[in-house]
Amino acid sequence: MQNTGSSGILTTQFWLLGLSSFLFSSSFNMLIPELPAYLSSMGGAEYKGAIIGLFTLTAGLSRPFSGRLTDRVGRVPVMAFGSLVCFVCGFLYPIFTTVMPFLLLRLVHGFSTGFKPTGTAAYVADIVPANRRGEAMGIHGMCMSVGSAFGPAIGSMISEEFSLNALFYTSSLLAFLSIAILLNMKETLQEKQKLSLKSFQITRRDIFEPDVFSPALITFLCYFGFGAVATVTPDFSNYLGLQNRGLYFMMFTISSIMVRLFAGKISDRHGRMPVTIVGCIILIIAMILTGFAESVEMFLTGAAFFGISMGILSPVLSAWTVDLSGDHNRGRAIATMFISLEAGIGLGAFLSAELFANQRENLPLVFFSMAAFALAALSYTVVIYQFKKRRTRVI
Repeated sequence: MQNTGSSGILTTQFWLLGLSSFLFSSSFNMLIPELPAYLSSMGGAEYKGAIIGLFTLTAGLSRPFSGRLTDRVGRVPVMAFGSLVCFVCGFLYPIFTTVMPFLLLRLVHGFSTGFKPTGTAAYVADIVPANRRGEAMGIHGMCMSVGSAFGPAIGSMISEEFSLNALFYTSSLLAFLSIAILLNMKETLQEKQKLSLKSFQITRRDIFEPDVFSPALITFLCYFGFGAVATVTPDFSNYLGLQNRGLYFMMFTISSIMVRLFAGKISDRHGRMPVTIVGCIILIIAMILTGFAESVEMFLTGAAFFGISMGILSPVLSAWTVDLSGDHNRGRAIATMFISLEAGIGLGAFLSAELFANQRENLPLVFFSMAAFALAALSYTVVIYQFKKRRTRVI
């Protein structure tokens, strides 16, 4: 179901979805700052890159299935399954207290983001007018961002004041509340099919939808930086004397919140590519600032620029992806974008961990490398934008 009218976007369904996404985002993001130290305490310091890498690996591998199920079984069941994974994993972290079981659990936990965001993006596209798609993606992204901002900071506080186990159980509680909201929401997929083995028979196009190649490639290149940030900034915080390792994440996400509201709306009026170019430029600046950081102030300034860049790129690339899809392949197209996102994050996490090698002097190299990937995304976007303008003039 595609809403092509000009009605408002701030409906009850939209806000319920936003609240569910806020709780879901808080649930898994609140763990991120504490997991590197937790893994190190088990004797697995050399596997820090796998904390994010394994999580995103499973998320990426599950995207073709979540996209197919979103287009056939329904948006709500796919979203609910993603939140259910977070709920279960929160209870298992206190049990899996050695390195290999912990890494296995991170692999399983990745199914959460492999499913929930795919169904969510399709649901948003179903219930909002096409001419306000970027704005809607921005507002919904703000709900996710608030969870991403406060989750890590609150998670660190819970860990310090109570215990890591209390943190894990809190994560489960938030995921449970997300599920409760979803199960009371109206399904938007009009022609639903019953779940069967055939529902899981993916094709090549379920893995990669060629219609959305451009936003998928840009997403892949830009999200290398996110993988690096999630992997090495907790250690960076320690080196700079920041007790709360979630402050970088909080600053980055707060700075993205208001930007999301305007970026999506501007892209609705002026086009996705020009706004994407601005986002890539700011991402390059963010990586360079973070790499050069020798003080808390500069470190957090880099976080603010990083938040602005993601606040621009996330809703605009999502809306661009939906623009290029149709009702019949919306879940598949969104899944392709998220596969690219997870691949970028995962490879960025592994690469940054290798470059960092637990040596402080290697941190600039990590972030300058991430800036290079963002530069590649910028170059590609400029080229296709110029090509589009020339073709338009000829026509």
